[in-house]
Amino acid sequence: MTPDLFRESVRTVPVVVTAPLDGPFDYLLPEGRPMPEPGAVVAVPFGRQVLPGVVWDHRPEKSVGPGRLCPLGPALPVPPLPAPLRRLVDHVARETVSPRGQVLKLALSTHAALEEPRSIDVYRPAEDAPARKLTAKQRQVVEAAALDARPPADLARAAGVSAAVVKKLVDAGTLVAEARAVAEHWSVPDPEHVHVVLNEGQAAAAHRLEQAVAAREQATFLLDGVPGSGKTEVYFDAIRACLKAGRSALVLLPEIALTSQWSARFARAFGVPPVAWHADVGSARRRKIWRAAIEGRLPLVVGARSALWLPLQDIGLIVVDEEHDTSFKQDDGVTYQARDAAIARARFENCPIVLASATPSLETMVATERPGPDRIHRLVLPERHGSAPPPPVQIVDLRSTKRQRGVGFLAPRLVEELQATLDRGEQALLFLNRRGYAPLSLCRACGHRFRCPNCSAWLTAHRLRRRLQCHHCGFSMPEPDHCPECGTVDALALSGPGVERIADEVRHLFPKARVALLTSDTATTATQAAAIVDAVENRKVDILVGTQMVAKGHHFPELTLVGVVDGDLGLSGGDLRAAERSFQLLYQVSGRAGRADKPGKVLIQTHLPQHPVMRALASRDRDRFIETEIEERADGGLPPFGRLASLILSGPRQPDVQAAARHVALAAPADPSVRVLGPAPAPIALLRGRWRERILVRAASNVDLPAWLRVWVGPLKLPASVMLSIDVDPYDFL
Repeated sequence: MTPDLFRESVRTVPVVVTAPLDGPFDYLLPEGRPMPEPGAVVAVPFGRQVLPGVVWDHRPEKSVGPGRLCPLGPALPVPPLPAPLRRLVDHVARETVSPRGQVLKLALSTHAALEEPRSIDVYRPAEDAPARKLTAKQRQVVEAAALDARPPADLARAAGVSAAVVKKLVDAGTLVAEARAVAEHWSVPDPEHVHVVLNEGQAAAAHRLEQAVAAREQATFLLDGVPGSGKTEVYFDAIRACLKAGRSALVLLPEIALTSQWSARFARAFGVPPVAWHADVGSARRRKIWRAAIEGRLPLVVGARSALWLPLQDIGLIVVDEEHDTSFKQDDGVTYQARDAAIARARFENCPIVLASATPSLETMVATERPGPDRIHRLVLPERHGSAPPPPVQIVDLRSTKRQRGVGFLAPRLVEELQATLDRGEQALLFLNRRGYAPLSLCRACGHRFRCPNCSAWLTAHRLRRRLQCHHCGFSMPEPDHCPECGTVDALALSGPGVERIADEVRHLFPKARVALLTSDTATTATQAAAIVDAVENRKVDILVGTQMVAKGHHFPELTLVGVVDGDLGLSGGDLRAAERSFQLLYQVSGRAGRADKPGKVLIQTHLPQHPVMRALASRDRDRFIETEIEERADGGLPPFGRLASLILSGPRQPDVQAAARHVALAAPADPSVRVLGPAPAPIALLRGRWRERILVRAASNVDLPAWLRVWVGPLKLPASVMLSIDVDPYDFL
């Protein structure tokens, strides 16, 4: 039945177009064409282009005379975009102060999937074929074709004849061709494949989630368990309940390496690997997955943040694993928080959502104490699933460990523990959250420091590629053989450690040890990451050196020692979440030690042994650390007890950007509950060749900050060369 919104104006159709504008826009409905339903995907003229769009659920706020409207283009051969996904587009556009069309583009990112599916010719018996005598082999072919129309080669195999027999029947008109869409086969997970015995705490949590799935309960759950407590097995039981009910499930994960290992665990539990969606998936595969999702043929998808926008039908469960992970926040384009958007989508799908973490975000923990319908229900797994106790954490005070010139970055105590671990035939992990070989390159002769020409940042040395690289814009150059400032040859000095340098040091200290390096530079694809993880699992690696890619979710039963090379990284700077992030990362990486039967040990090197993060890690008092952080945030009115927004103005000419930033700041509406700070140069004042000024907005928690921002920036006119980007509840303060 046509919605009421079309009755008053039967010749116009509201369409949101995949362009960075808000919409919807009215289009004229051609004479004699039936009214499309909301969600229908159409091609529409937009300026000089033809763009995909979606028929929307409400009309534009402003009407335009029929003489100025363009006609609606053809409907594209794809089912309607599901209503919950359309509601999510509206929600995210509002909360991020983004144009609705720009958000819709996230859901219609795979344009090839909107085209007619590929088809092949299959052959069936002709209804009006002339009567003719058939040989025995020809009759076998005709009978096979009558049972199931197939391509010629398949008919020949089914009838046990040569291809020539089939060709003769086609030439005679006995068999006729018809086009058939190529249907991709998707393996169906078997919820009865394996039954895992859960401990008492796991079973209680799994039972509560199964109840929520069965009742289609609109609820958010925090699955809060220490590392190794078996959180994955608990929500696997909820996935089983969802699949048994005939509904689909969506699982979001933060890293492609984690997705690879998670997929292997899923395959062991459900008999088939899941459908995976992340940046490493090729375009042809993405087209097939998107198409199968909107056609309701996918029971489960696991993927990175962007998987949230897949048009899955009838979702019965959403899981966000490692919900605290900052990679769920998109920091360019539409700056949405995938965890929060997933909670909204679960509400629109009328299904439960599970947030799993050993170190929940402060926002999530505060929400477990919040009364009302937005409260998050906390399910606690306080014990490890295996027999080994949690590993003790020992702090190595680098202030009392004098580092001699030319000696490496591993303290003697950590070197001794590495040797003892190798002597026992066990595995070790060294963690340093810094890519490359060294963070600073300079000339020994004149002190010249190598900077990025596009950013206000130093170049990082990457010895594996023999290049200096900027980690902000991607600029790189070969390692120079002479100083560009003074001309001195072979004077390049590399200051500070990166993971590549630590791996070199380990190979020097333990020449017989098998060393692997896991970073985004050595594992640029999911396949490469999976190969390194498999090598560790199969005992082909003695010491694994890595960045944050090694910190989360991995289960290596023989890994008993974790060494943190520099625990102080991330503790400084103006980031309000610095302490929280550092604790989460170090707590997670500590949890990689001793996850099976053998006891583990963790050593953290630091120059700040009295820092609250270090004390909390040493005492393993996570909850006390969280309580202290919550008290400090509440006292300062900082998130989640207040709201922030970052406005970045950028452009190629610094004076233009500064003038535009002053203009924007002066136009801010007066409100006693909102403070506008700035403008001021952003901490990275030059990024990718564009100068940047930042305005920071602080508001009380009861302020509708997105609505306030729209009132402020909506009427503003900026120079064409200056771009304004808004980040509501920012994570990145650079």
